[in-house]
Amino acid sequence: MALNINDKKAVVEEVSALVSEAGSMVAAEYRGLTVAQLTELRANARAANVTVRVVKNTLVRRAVAGTKFEDMADTFVGPLVFAFSGEELGNAARVFKDFAKDNEALVVKSLSIGEGVMDASQLNAVAALPTYDEALSKLLYVMKEPVAKLARGLVAVKDQKEAEAA
Repeated sequence: MALNINDKKAVVEEVSALVSEAGSMVAAEYRGLTVAQLTELRANARAANVTVRVVKNTLVRRAVAGTKFEDMADTFVGPLVFAFSGEELGNAARVFKDFAKDNEALVVKSLSIGEGVMDASQLNAVAALPTYDEALSKLLYVMKEPVAKLARGLVAVKDQKEAEAA
């Protein structure tokens, strides 16, 4: 179905809104996927709080113009599906990585976590980024452990002093 100029403007506005709120963006070629597989991909993305859109490349190029994802525009070639994740930078990459394990037809072309474009070889590194909760728990562990070691040391000194006194 051909889009008229007003429909195209509406699509560009919608994608521009997604881009402005996105922390990361992934573009992947979906040639060879069935409708059922794309539906499964969308369901997986929804569960991970990732927005997936299939939009004409020219419209996405217009939507990313002047944004932090502008560098990706050169990689928009072929039939692409775009994923946008919010504050959890690794979510979109994680969804595509997990889906591509079972569906070889999904080929990641490029991704970005805000500054510059990365090629598909960086997908695993971005997908391995910890979520906010994981990063927070690691930080709290690192902050708590020295205090816990000090407390254990003081208890050991107290026990030693009591053993010497007895």
